[in-house]
Amino acid sequence: MDTKLIELLVCPVTKGPLEFNAERTELLSRSARLAYPVRDGIPVLLETEARSLEDAELEPQSGR
Repeated sequence: MDTKLIELLVCPVTKGPLEFNAERTELLSRSARLAYPVRDGIPVLLETEARSLEDAELEPQSGR
């Protein structure tokens, strides 16, 4: 996913930043504890389509 696009997008719930998880093809909102799917390269920023993040997924990732 284009990094410039990710920089422009914000969480629709908190208006906070999103992080791209390439492994799961999702945009993560740590502040809202939600993961928004990216389908066919298009972010689906609907709260009803997002899944809840588990505590382990909220831990800082090493190597970034």
